[in-house]
Amino acid sequence: MEDFIVSARKYRPTTFLSVVGQSALTNTLKKSIASKHLAHAYLFCGPRGVGKTTCARIFAKTINCLNPTADGDACNECESCKAFNEQRSYNIHELDAASNNSVDDIRSLIEQVRIPPQIGQYSVYIIDEVHMLSSAAFNAFLKTLEEPPAYAIFILATTEKHKILPTILSRCQIYDFNRMGIEDTIKHLQMVAEREGIKAEPEALGIIAQKADGGMRDALSIFDQIAASTDGNITYQGVLENLNVLDYDYYFKLVNFFFEGKVSECLLTFNEILNKGFEAQNFINGLSSHLRDLMVCKDAQTVQLLDVGANVKEMYLKQAQNEACTNDFLYKALMVCNQCDLNYKISKNKRLLVELTLIRLCQLSDEKKKIIG
Repeated sequence: MEDFIVSARKYRPTTFLSVVGQSALTNTLKKSIASKHLAHAYLFCGPRGVGKTTCARIFAKTINCLNPTADGDACNECESCKAFNEQRSYNIHELDAASNNSVDDIRSLIEQVRIPPQIGQYSVYIIDEVHMLSSAAFNAFLKTLEEPPAYAIFILATTEKHKILPTILSRCQIYDFNRMGIEDTIKHLQMVAEREGIKAEPEALGIIAQKADGGMRDALSIFDQIAASTDGNITYQGVLENLNVLDYDYYFKLVNFFFEGKVSECLLTFNEILNKGFEAQNFINGLSSHLRDLMVCKDAQTVQLLDVGANVKEMYLKQAQNEACTNDFLYKALMVCNQCDLNYKISKNKRLLVELTLIRLCQLSDEKKKIIG
């Protein structure tokens, strides 16, 4: 039986071109390599699972390539590239600062820096989760970071730039990685699904992309989990059940009930949601997000802020065009939901609090009708 390799490792990018969602940043790195304007220290920062360490490895591989392509990518054929691909390169050194954060660990690294590369031009030192280094370790590292040998390049990666000493920041070129967009994540998951022979509904991949919250590694991990539990047939309903996510349809249905002032239907729908095991506060937060998405759909300039799949986007745009869905209604509805969220922790009867919120939201349309009348 063939050993299973998780998708996050199997489909990890090996060239700048294959990195998803960071085109501006990768183009800048490629240009600096092509022009040979290389800094001695870089800081890659951004959310988890967006390609910081991957880009550091690609950068290290590319600057040591003996025959780079015209596009500025590594050739994958020279001895340096082969050594990197086979994970036997002595030019690339990785240190996990989360578990190696002492002064002794940094001193050991500094000793390594004195050894020049055997193949290629540069020795690259990738320090992951660099914010975890102790203050003493940072201070021990400062001199080497400021004046390293000509062949040494440091790439520091972190999810928490604010925890790094200003003296370290001032010695690095800083690159900020973006969160993955929903569309980029869906496209990448579709590519993985096709290569793995897995059937996947676009709406299902949209839910996975949202659940991943901008992290491609998280999206691929969730994808593997769902694919295993659904025997390679990823459906919208299957994802909702596996991830315990509330269906978009509930929010669209509830907002229509608000427009029509249907209190009973709202209360029965909320009861159904509770019976499915969803937390009332998560429901209110989801409703607030839904109302916010409707609000950004009201203006052509802000539609770009709607971070959902294409099919769901059409549903939002359609509901936003309802004559009852005015800006005034949305502002008041958001205020009501926000007040419910603020009062939730101190409320002794949480269900009643949410039910009163739903009744109040139904009354907003009634108030509008009275004013018009």
